[in-house]
Amino acid sequence: MSKVPEMFGSMVFNDAVMQERLPQATYKALKKTVENGEALDISIANVVANAMKDWAVEKGCTHFTHWFQPMTGVTAEKHDSFIVPSGDGQVIMEFSGKELIKGEPDASSFPSGGIRATFEARGYTTWDPTSPAFIKDGSLYIPTAFCSYTGEVLDKKTPLLRSMERLSEQAVKVLHLLGKTDVKRVITTVGAEQEYFLIDKSLYEQRVDLKLTGRTLFGAMAPKGQELDDHYFGVIKTRVSEYMRDLDEELWKLGVLAKTKHNEVAPSQHELAPIFSTSNIATDHNELMMEVMKKIAEKHDLVCLLHEKPFAGVNGSGKHDNWSITTDTGENLLSPGSHPEDNLQFQLFLAAIVKAVHEYQDLLRITVASAGNDHRLGANEAPPAIISMYLGDDLGALVQSIIDGVSYKSEGKTKMYTGVDVLADFKKDTSDRNRTSPFAFTGNKFEFRALGSALNIACPNYMLNTMVAEELCQFYEELKDVSETDRMDAVKALIKKTFTDHQNIIFNGDNYSEEWMKEAERRGLYNFHSLPEAYSHFMDQKNVELFVKHNIMSEQEFRARYEINLSEYNNQMNIEACTMIEMAKKNITPAVTAFVKELTDAALAKKALSASIPTSVEENLITGLSNQLVAFCEKTAELEEAVEQASRLEDNLERAYYSRVHIFEKMQELRKIGDSMEKETAAKYWPYPSYTDLLFGV
Repeated sequence: MSKVPEMFGSMVFNDAVMQERLPQATYKALKKTVENGEALDISIANVVANAMKDWAVEKGCTHFTHWFQPMTGVTAEKHDSFIVPSGDGQVIMEFSGKELIKGEPDASSFPSGGIRATFEARGYTTWDPTSPAFIKDGSLYIPTAFCSYTGEVLDKKTPLLRSMERLSEQAVKVLHLLGKTDVKRVITTVGAEQEYFLIDKSLYEQRVDLKLTGRTLFGAMAPKGQELDDHYFGVIKTRVSEYMRDLDEELWKLGVLAKTKHNEVAPSQHELAPIFSTSNIATDHNELMMEVMKKIAEKHDLVCLLHEKPFAGVNGSGKHDNWSITTDTGENLLSPGSHPEDNLQFQLFLAAIVKAVHEYQDLLRITVASAGNDHRLGANEAPPAIISMYLGDDLGALVQSIIDGVSYKSEGKTKMYTGVDVLADFKKDTSDRNRTSPFAFTGNKFEFRALGSALNIACPNYMLNTMVAEELCQFYEELKDVSETDRMDAVKALIKKTFTDHQNIIFNGDNYSEEWMKEAERRGLYNFHSLPEAYSHFMDQKNVELFVKHNIMSEQEFRARYEINLSEYNNQMNIEACTMIEMAKKNITPAVTAFVKELTDAALAKKALSASIPTSVEENLITGLSNQLVAFCEKTAELEEAVEQASRLEDNLERAYYSRVHIFEKMQELRKIGDSMEKETAAKYWPYPSYTDLLFGV
């Protein structure tokens, strides 16, 4: 009998554990807090804290930590033990409601975008009861939000929780107008597919670029890449399969719904996809998934790479964010049903999303912008930098019929005939999947495919939630005063107007084609090729007003994110450039020089033996490598100068533009020469493991 049901959630203080360990009154009060957002009394928190502590200690815990998501892009934790002096030289294990609800990490060393001065150190973490506590590495982990002493939001979780509440409020009001008065709450759900690379740890340790930046800054292409398409969905290697098995088990213990695993397109690339959860829990679980992926890899002498583009010339890694909306009565609001042409509720919510994506396309692009993702977006491996929506043939035809005012009838699912007696015929979906679209409808959800693999999914999801909440708010204001007898006609008119006004964001074709690039420009869609281009629109007034209006963030908190993310980009570019310079000067230049010396000695030795012995091979190599080495040193110096110039620029956006244009260009030029020299330098001299070693070494 499978142990998975017993294993699943065994390290989580979940609903089943709470029902078992909490008094009924306490359990009901806590459920009201989770489900309805009601305040939690300190007396209730004390009972919950004691039960949590007893459960954790029984499972071997000695410490607890408030686990939070600051603006660093990774999670943070500070561990305190349960021990309390008992007065007789002994200790007891205690954990109070106050300790559960509030923690005080030092906030001065976390990014604040100018909100906090360095000397202003105090910050607070506060328990998020909607995300269950769990046990990892002998500590009780308590998911929390994080803010400054003066109340400013310094994390990624708080805006997400607020956005979920705002979307729920606006969606419920609209649903009540449509007669769904039994709906009390609307929940956004997310399933985040995670791509990653696995490489041998011993090879990783020899690559300073991978250790410091997460990607290879030099590296000539291997003779074989992904062109044979033999790795995608291929047989999983034994070592990788053992890693995946251990990863599944560890995630299942932590309540993470790890479902699907397979090889991805590039060599050594893989994917793990979970089952849907609420947006908040899905975000926590994805952060936890990335942490566990790295930890389990170490046990197998592997390294898990989550950078968006660790290897040039093969596919990078993304993270598909499958987003949907569901009522507390169990209805998926993005399910078209058998007859979407008659489903006004679905059409209205679809119209709100179409309008949101069109009006705030810049925000969606901004929220997936990073130094790593700049290498990936727009390549034929990921969606382009242009945000558009794919609805599919069936739904696209429905929207067009509404715009044109003509009748439409869905053909529904048709049978797929296999033509083989032993193979069962089956119903196929109403439309194909479009792997080139950044924001694609896939049956009862939207798949936002532009996210980078290392990204915290809280950001795109709170952006998306807030955008849609705003459009639903506008819809409600337009419909609320219409009489019940005229309301459905008003809804139809609103749907038609919305689709007509915002149809330019809908594109069901090939997003990689040059024709689409030109067409998108004619439609007035943005095409931000890099983070600096995207972030130049971050502080646009409409974007600031969106988040201030819905109390997601203040203007100051919104600007702080602008400054933090630009600063992170500039720091990342600086680290990469400085690492590249160090590799060039300390390792590659000496290595090629040594190889040229060996060639020179060999040529001279031949000539000493006999003038008739040909030395043209050595001489050609010496000349070619020497010329390249001169150019390599010149480009290294130019890159150093560009780094120095960037450091003088105080404005974050100005420096980001400079880094993207000048530093990035110099890095590309330097790499091109370095990779060319790698192809001509003897392997014993080249100081770093090759792409062949890295991509095919597991």
